[in-house]
Amino acid sequence: MKLVEIKYVDKKPKLKNPVFIEGLPGIGNVGKLAVEHLIDSMKAKKFAELYSKDFPPQVFINPDGTIKLVNNEFFYWKAKKRSQRDIVFLTGDYQGLSSQGQYELAESILDVVQGLGVKQMFTLGGYGLGREIKEPKVLFATTDVNLVKTMKKYGAVFKKNEPGGGIIGASGLLLGLGKLRGMVGTCFMGETPGYLVDPKSAKAVLKVLTKAVNVEIDLSRLEEKAKEIEYIAQQLNEMETMVKEKPDDIRYIG
Repeated sequence: MKLVEIKYVDKKPKLKNPVFIEGLPGIGNVGKLAVEHLIDSMKAKKFAELYSKDFPPQVFINPDGTIKLVNNEFFYWKAKKRSQRDIVFLTGDYQGLSSQGQYELAESILDVVQGLGVKQMFTLGGYGLGREIKEPKVLFATTDVNLVKTMKKYGAVFKKNEPGGGIIGASGLLLGLGKLRGMVGTCFMGETPGYLVDPKSAKAVLKVLTKAVNVEIDLSRLEEKAKEIEYIAQQLNEMETMVKEKPDDIRYIG
């Protein structure tokens, strides 16, 4: 097996002026949640799988007892209206574990989507704040200064000198390497506490993204997931408060 291998599970789709949307695991799993919701809601079709030696040495066990080697997956969706564009999606189980692996993976991903005619991309992720957020904002960064005004129009926010330290991982690397290839791109980052899966932030990102790509989807399932996570966070906070107030009442059985 090579460092990165692409396996086509269906024939390569023929697409018209497609846009690429990436959402892999990261802070709050914001990007992954958002893209998986799009794939499910839009009934996108899987056409390829990406495997890499830079992923963790792991397989998942399926409900039927079979195993699945960890991977990333490509999907496509064909536009239903003249005002829309075809879309290529990428999501998956992991990002690369090393710097070299991340670069190899990003280059392989760009090879695939460029081969399908992609010239513009959106990468999705979380912007960790380490605290609770009632109404998460969506920050952005882009490869082209001419896109800044457009992204603000869709509801994204640009804060000078943020995000501090840049965009780490696939969401940033795909934009940087894509720019070297003449592609334009934007990263949308939903504000998130960062320590739990965050459907609320994913919903905020999708509200902006769907305007940018001119599609409409039902966000009610993400709202339900957000309520579940809020309940879990509340329970954890109550437990933490109880431990601080009455530490001697907590016993462990070993």
